[in-house]
Amino acid sequence: MSSLQLVTPHPVIEITNLVKTYGTGRIQVTALAGVDLLVERGDFVAIMGASGSGKSTLMNVIGCLDAPTRGRYLLDGVDVRGLEDAELAEIRNQKIGFVFQSFNLVPRTSALHNVELPLVYAHVKPKERRDRAFASLRAVGLSDRAEHLPSELSGGQQQRVAIARALVTNPALVLADEPTGNLDTVATQEVLSVFDRLNAEGHTVVLITHERDVASHTKRVIELRDGQIVADGRQSEVSQTRPRSTEVSA
Repeated sequence: MSSLQLVTPHPVIEITNLVKTYGTGRIQVTALAGVDLLVERGDFVAIMGASGSGKSTLMNVIGCLDAPTRGRYLLDGVDVRGLEDAELAEIRNQKIGFVFQSFNLVPRTSALHNVELPLVYAHVKPKERRDRAFASLRAVGLSDRAEHLPSELSGGQQQRVAIARALVTNPALVLADEPTGNLDTVATQEVLSVFDRLNAEGHTVVLITHERDVASHTKRVIELRDGQIVADGRQSEVSQTRPRSTEVSA
């Protein structure tokens, strides 16, 4: 019998007893109250919750944009506690591809150059970053719009450029915050189809959303209330136990 052992990839997100409080002294607000969360490689997760539920705070912690007050967070096997600002910036650039509701594209720069930006910060050589950026645009169906400015693109196309930018570093995690919030119905379906395809290709995707129609595209739905996870189920389980609605009430 072989002595070799298969190495199981570590989870992309491993959070244990996460607490986040704001304020000092007697005036403190608890945004997260002991969250445990495991997201395996290749999963497709929606995090939902009403305003004040803690979903934005959890997204900021997952994205290494904010530090927890207590608890443990491993991102792709890296314990982010105690990292310096420069180390956190490097982690964000290398391991997380961000997609925001407002696209955050540089207006006077072509789609191709927008996608290249994370590679510029990573000091990738010009030819390689151009090739990778073009391949990333091709992956979202926009190779023919590479030289267009954001103002020359529809909202859905701009968001697909933002997704291409998120993918160009080959991150461990694609983290999307209300990615369809500024889009009409047709553009929303186009963008969700891109996420569906990316996950089918093996990318780990976490969406922050308040819309159940958006969450229905994912494999797993997590709901937060008062800083705690109150529901966590695969879509087959969710569809059997919860009624359909368009959004979580504010």
